[in-house]
Amino acid sequence: MLTRIAWRSTSVVALWLVAVGTCAQPAPSRTLHLQHADRERAYLLYRPANLSRQQPAPLVLVLHGGFGSGSQAERAYRWDALADREGLVVVYPDGIGRSWNAGGMCCGPALREGVDDAGFLAQLIEVVARAENIDRRRVYMTGMSNGAAMAYRYACEARAPVAAIGPVAGTFSQACPHPQPVSVFAIHGLADQNVPFAGGPATKGVTKGSWLPVQQTLDAFRSADRCEPAQVQEAGDVRTSTAHCEQGRDVVLTTIDSAGHQWPGSVARTGPLARLLPADPPSTALDATSALWDFFRIHPAPR
Repeated sequence: MLTRIAWRSTSVVALWLVAVGTCAQPAPSRTLHLQHADRERAYLLYRPANLSRQQPAPLVLVLHGGFGSGSQAERAYRWDALADREGLVVVYPDGIGRSWNAGGMCCGPALREGVDDAGFLAQLIEVVARAENIDRRRVYMTGMSNGAAMAYRYACEARAPVAAIGPVAGTFSQACPHPQPVSVFAIHGLADQNVPFAGGPATKGVTKGSWLPVQQTLDAFRSADRCEPAQVQEAGDVRTSTAHCEQGRDVVLTTIDSAGHQWPGSVARTGPLARLLPADPPSTALDATSALWDFFRIHPAPR
């Protein structure tokens, strides 16, 4: 029987917490490139100006959703301000044609062209880890929608292992029966029509085909991680199911009753961007970025 203090999210709070520490202007991110599979791939890298290079730092990769970009994810999800407060490096890669090849029926040009995005992300981790003195036990990946599906696929293939993933509003479109052991913190709105929580075809957005139920996707990771039965906590519209697993891993699912296809606590889209990117207004019931970091920081890879 596993015995460990239960993880509790400290981020089920009012939206004002999103703005903590955002008064100071962060240093600008850098646009960098690398060659992978005969393609030049671009990514933004943010390292706080005062983050020492003497000690290895955590790394978070943030994958944009379909029709998005690294710069859009940087603006919307507020990881730079959190990096300033917490001392970590954040990378925002660009998918091909504003998409990621997450396998199955997902998604867009990256899928149609057979882009090796898992290989690209593995190479990106290695390049950044060497250049930025990254703690290899504290490499994490999160993503929105198509980016969330890509994070799941990456964890399934695990070419360069990550300690934990944090998919938001995403799931698999094809089964991964034997994923690599990894901690998972998934966030999903129960009113999501683009990637329905219960699985099946979308009734909103442009994706064709059928999604797997979110719970089915997580069950595969709970099996790989050899988890205990989940414990449930509820706070208003937010319900969190936590399964403690071997080697200090956890698999956690947080759902929000009234939330659609969105990143909770993010910057709402306006103007042409709102019409281009098919997402719902951000929920104010949760600050997803802070909640994800609360999870990541206590889940390094086992020794």
